[in-house]
Amino acid sequence: MNIANWLWIILLGIIWGFSFPFNAILLVELSPLWISALRVGIGALGCWVILLALKKPIPTDLTLLIKIIILGIITYAIPFALFPIAQIHLSSGVASIINAMTPITTVIVSHIWINGERATWSKAFGVGAGFAGAAFLAIPALQSGGNSQLWAMALAFMATIIYAASLNYTRINLPKTDPTALAAIALSGASIAAIPIALIFDGTPSVTKLETWVSLLGIGLVATAFAFQVMYRLLPKVGATNFSVTTFIAPISAIILGATLLGERLQISHVIGMAFIFFGLLLIDGRILKRLKHGKMNKSP
Repeated sequence: MNIANWLWIILLGIIWGFSFPFNAILLVELSPLWISALRVGIGALGCWVILLALKKPIPTDLTLLIKIIILGIITYAIPFALFPIAQIHLSSGVASIINAMTPITTVIVSHIWINGERATWSKAFGVGAGFAGAAFLAIPALQSGGNSQLWAMALAFMATIIYAASLNYTRINLPKTDPTALAAIALSGASIAAIPIALIFDGTPSVTKLETWVSLLGIGLVATAFAFQVMYRLLPKVGATNFSVTTFIAPISAIILGATLLGERLQISHVIGMAFIFFGLLLIDGRILKRLKHGKMNKSP
């Protein structure tokens, strides 16, 4: 993989790390449902501007459009609400660490998915390490009797399962769809579902603070519209394994921003949990094990 692609991966990891502090700021004035609705709505508008500027064709196949809309509702509207709900009881750093389990849940879902990728022993051990990391993340909540924190972690973890399912859905049902149109239509479908639900359950939103507007534009235009345009172009070039490196970077940027902007503090158990999850990702990736094995073979007489 060339340097340019690595730089894009690092940039995306940093950008998606920003989304967790953005959620924490938005929760001051907005409900989780409105955070999801406005994120996908602003993201959809940004993607349509890009699509029209690039003069890309809009798919007319009704079956394809329905598949993309379903993808948008499942992949964007639901998880984008689950993480803000979880962050009512979790710091942005802890939420981002749980999000780093997405490749781990992807291994599980892909193994049981029809025509999915079967897990190897190294991936299985990686999954075990990831769940060990999740157990360490839960220690503070268990010690303090914080049932709400445990539920919040479960919701965040559920979002990673949804992400994993959507990756398999996209791979099988939308393999050759133009990435610009895919992002625009999927986010539009998510908006059509999320905005009425937010209106019904939470009424009309009220935004009065400058930091809320800045966070909305940041999470909608940068972390959604721009990032997804890059993601759908990058995935075919680098593959899912290389792309999963973004999950290493996102927690780091989220933790740094959470500490500097929001005064959040991570506990030792959180750091240990992150280390186990990252170790699990390394096992799932498999490249380091292959290099170590190759090195031993070269040294053998």
